[in-house]
Amino acid sequence: MKQTLILGNIITMDEKRPFAKAALVKNGVFAYIGSAEEAKKLAGEDAQVLDYGENYIYPGFLESHCHGYFAGDRFIGQANLLEAGALTDYPKYREIIKNFIAKNPQKQFYMAAMWVENEEHVTKAYLDEICSDKPLVMQTGGGHSMLLNTKALEWAGIDAEYAKKMGYDLVHVDENGEPDGYICENPVMEIMPKIPKTMEDAKNYLLAWQDFALSSGYTAVGDAGVEIFFPECSKAFHELEEEGKLKLRTYAYSLTQDNVADPKAEVAHVASERAKYDGEYYKIIGIKAFLDGVTEAHTAWQNQDYLDQPGYHGAERFNDHDKMVQLIAEANKEGLSVHVHSEGGGATHFMLNCIEDAEKITGNKDQRNVLAHLHYVTDEDVRRMAETGSVPAVPPLWSPAAQGLYEQEIAYVGKELADQAYPIKSFYDAGANVVFHSDYPVSPMMNVKYSIYTAEKRTYPKEAFGDLCQPRNTKEAITREQSLRAMTINVARQWHQEHRMGSIEFGKIANMTVFDCDFLHDDIEKVAQANIVATIVDGEEVFKA
Repeated sequence: MKQTLILGNIITMDEKRPFAKAALVKNGVFAYIGSAEEAKKLAGEDAQVLDYGENYIYPGFLESHCHGYFAGDRFIGQANLLEAGALTDYPKYREIIKNFIAKNPQKQFYMAAMWVENEEHVTKAYLDEICSDKPLVMQTGGGHSMLLNTKALEWAGIDAEYAKKMGYDLVHVDENGEPDGYICENPVMEIMPKIPKTMEDAKNYLLAWQDFALSSGYTAVGDAGVEIFFPECSKAFHELEEEGKLKLRTYAYSLTQDNVADPKAEVAHVASERAKYDGEYYKIIGIKAFLDGVTEAHTAWQNQDYLDQPGYHGAERFNDHDKMVQLIAEANKEGLSVHVHSEGGGATHFMLNCIEDAEKITGNKDQRNVLAHLHYVTDEDVRRMAETGSVPAVPPLWSPAAQGLYEQEIAYVGKELADQAYPIKSFYDAGANVVFHSDYPVSPMMNVKYSIYTAEKRTYPKEAFGDLCQPRNTKEAITREQSLRAMTINVARQWHQEHRMGSIEFGKIANMTVFDCDFLHDDIEKVAQANIVATIVDGEEVFKA
């Protein structure tokens, strides 16, 4: 029997025993949590010892909503346009892309990521100047918008007829009605899975992502729309698990199309995929749908019209009430949940209406359907989130008033609403199971210490970020313990895994993260400077700083 004795200041997130000095792990699960003296007595002479001294040990941190394949692709498969602080520097972008192409002449398709749009209007001609003989696309950091060169438009079949069918809000055209290269939302989602890549590419991307997540202190993640960027992603995960290479546990939500034609057949398909690929380190647990887009692209589904576009309240993507009710009810039969991208208040209101009606059919208020992003939410819908047992996945890292973006929000939805953005405390007060999410790499940061900092201060630490952001909606600030719960036990509940992970308790999987900071009691500015020491999975150290 393999035994590991772990010593340090243990914050368990177990209400019955919140603190300990030692844990004994046997065969990857906790066999004892308590005093160092007793743990040493119980450990065998051949037990491995991991002594972290005065450092602090937490349950392995859990990320509720991210995109692993996409992250790995951006790490090693794409040109990073934020390299060397390029930001919105289009001449610098050109240089970065040209260098990437020169280093990867064998590629038949090129991608550049992290494009930050500015007021300068660029079209396919900008990319044609960089690369005219192969497809080249440039995608925003958020992933909802993309610019294509002429070869990429031809490859994707995006022509005047396609633009007319999809709508000129989603496929921009020139004065002759021809696509100018800029697309957003549905067309982007249609293209991404078709971009050429091999199974070997996919597995390398997933392993690069795993290294990043473990080195950041995360031991399990929720992948929201696992096939968005590679249709065979589940197979790639499964093969890696069969090869013994997976350490990061992934709880996946399988992507469904907007207003899916046959919800019952869709659920049956997801259930069959689950049966085919189910393992210890990769599990399909639900279905992901997009309800809308994002406010900064004028595509979030709001409760009211955009101030600068009267008569328009955003893109309603999955907006068929009856189909969503059926999808939720059928998923319930299979023990699956539904996880939606719900950025605007109108999308959230729609989804909660659907969940309420589905629960009248199923009688189950513990399905743990997830609404992620939640930029603007009415008081009524905060209350309904808790009443329906739905899970609010909130982004504390997005809560500050960021220069440029905050002013843009005010122009689009008004100052009163912009100042009410990203509630967190209200969800806790209503009794909901609040979880944090990063949406990495769609959003550029997945970070434990800054999540805790922004949840309390509603801005970023000035020492690291300067004056780029100001506090916003400070009445929604929460306590450190609430933040830790939103990254540990509450996420485990989202996945129906609270009996296996999320706290350091007897019989649970021995996943832990070690930092040099007491997140509960140290000064908040010290929290912002915390350093990770180690990450432990199944009682084994898988990352050491």
